[in-house]
Amino acid sequence: MTIWMIVKALIYILLAPIIGGLMSGLDRVFSARMQGRQGPPIIQPFYDVNKLLHKQTTVVNGIQVLFVTVYLIFTIFTGSLFFAGGDMLLVFFALSMSEVMLVLAAFSTNGPYSIMGAQRELLQMMCYEPMTLLVAIGFYYANGSFMVDDLIHSEIPAIAQIPGFFIGFVFILIIKLRKSPFDLSTSHHMHQEMVKGLQTDLSGSNLALVEIAEWYDLVLMLGIVGMFFITNNPISRVWALIAVAVVFFLETLIDNLFPRVKYKTMLIVTWSVILAFAGTNLLILNVLK
Repeated sequence: MTIWMIVKALIYILLAPIIGGLMSGLDRVFSARMQGRQGPPIIQPFYDVNKLLHKQTTVVNGIQVLFVTVYLIFTIFTGSLFFAGGDMLLVFFALSMSEVMLVLAAFSTNGPYSIMGAQRELLQMMCYEPMTLLVAIGFYYANGSFMVDDLIHSEIPAIAQIPGFFIGFVFILIIKLRKSPFDLSTSHHMHQEMVKGLQTDLSGSNLALVEIAEWYDLVLMLGIVGMFFITNNPISRVWALIAVAVVFFLETLIDNLFPRVKYKTMLIVTWSVILAFAGTNLLILNVLK
């Protein structure tokens, strides 16, 4: 690992929670405007996390704290590996492991809402995990490498060769970012019938760590969106930022337009989209190769 890779990882570790927190606040502002409300200030997520860090933390057992801490560590490691230019496959495998830690934290509480949320989270993982693996495969087909450093120095943007993978990835982001209609396991809104589902039995600093991990995860997910547009041409960074802004706004718009669906509908729709777009794109790539 070069010094520059370490520097890029450190930059992500330091800046990602700031950027992620601001984007989370921007999400709230967009949602409020779409609903005809004034909404909170853009830095409200930072106020919320600060308040959680100063509140009393109630835990069911010590293992819950361990799982939440490891969840945050794995999330930070995943993003650091990606922005340092590491292996895309390892990035997605580590991302899966971080989600497993959060599920285990919910299961360890033995609370009915937490367990129900954990079960739904596993169903959601069944929906988006295949697409994340396909994205790594798609990048390999487009540029002949799994290394992020190699992908960003390609001559042609990946979106030109794997547009179906891009559509599939943007679609599963609805699940990954916990947006309606697929916010089954937990929700950022108050309409969740399981209270907070997966996070019901988390409080104080534990809940704050989960919120911070979600900020890191948000930056990582949008970074992957930008990867579809980045090449060795510096102007491609501008196009990547525009794509990230458009996708972020689109995800917020979808969140405010559609009511939550049942898990069976989520499974059918998600797998249909993956097969229709990513599957077809993969088939075409195999034929052309």
